[in-house]
Amino acid sequence: MASRLLTIGVDIGGTKVAGGVVDADGQVLARERRDTPGRNPHDTEDTIADVVTALSAEYDAVAVGIGAAGFVDASRSSVLFAPHLAWRHEPLRAGVERRLSMPVVVENDANAAAWAEWRFGAAVGETHLLCVNLGTGIGGALVIDGVVERGKFGVAGEFGHMTMVPGGHRCECGNRGCWEQYASGNALVREARELAASGSPVAQALLERTDGDVQAITGPVVTEAAKDGDPTAIELFEEVGRWLGLGLANLAAACDPSCFVIGGGVSEAGDLLLGPARDAFRRSLTGRGFRPEPRIVRAELGNEAGLIGAADLAREARSIIRRARRRIATKRLAARPAPNR
Repeated sequence: MASRLLTIGVDIGGTKVAGGVVDADGQVLARERRDTPGRNPHDTEDTIADVVTALSAEYDAVAVGIGAAGFVDASRSSVLFAPHLAWRHEPLRAGVERRLSMPVVVENDANAAAWAEWRFGAAVGETHLLCVNLGTGIGGALVIDGVVERGKFGVAGEFGHMTMVPGGHRCECGNRGCWEQYASGNALVREARELAASGSPVAQALLERTDGDVQAITGPVVTEAAKDGDPTAIELFEEVGRWLGLGLANLAAACDPSCFVIGGGVSEAGDLLLGPARDAFRRSLTGRGFRPEPRIVRAELGNEAGLIGAADLAREARSIIRRARRRIATKRLAARPAPNR
């Protein structure tokens, strides 16, 4: 099973640490999963190391890529801030490398997922990709001409924290009215639970699916209800879709992408979400009718996009470093004086 082309990707979320061995074609050869251990960063680093060690027992990987939900600095070594995890200027790369015997690259999880979709998924061949991941919150990323656009300080693409409703719902980031409070899994569940808790008869079908337990209404419950034709669940997705489309129109005005890829757990609803999003996008797009429109498509790689992208970016970084060292060695060799004969 040994191969110099194998790398390990690790995707860290608020509830799970998922890892996988990934080959150069983006295929996941083995998987490991652990629960995210509370809010202690060092415990999380131990869990990452445990996942990598388990995967390394059978496969000879050359590097590790970590997709972290948060602001990752430009050196791809530290998590500056994570709205949903207790990371504040956390030197994640150094902490994990101390526990392992291979190089580590830290990447924003949305950047990793976007890279995976550009390399192996729904956006192969696109020149200007903008990826939006709808999960607990909203993650975002840009891949332009085959390069992840990270910004000057490494934190580009945090679209979920654009203010959409001044003074609106409080967000975990500390602000109010962020886009992710209206077009994410949390927003979908919040609206469904509020409707059920109010005693509205239109939420009765949702409550029947959870034996009357309001707190048991989750994103997958609403998704299945919508797929089964429940009108209230469909209406909830339409509302989230409208907010999604409005935000995409704003991003199109700023970034002019050729393609939007929509991923994350909420995208499992497919056209129940993307249909209303496309309609709202077309109604809100600046210069509509007089400009080319980007495609809006669903991601293809599912929940494994983050770990696939993180693994591939680790492979890419290792290759870049190796090529740079070769160039330096070649220049030094060329600069040596010729031996006297």
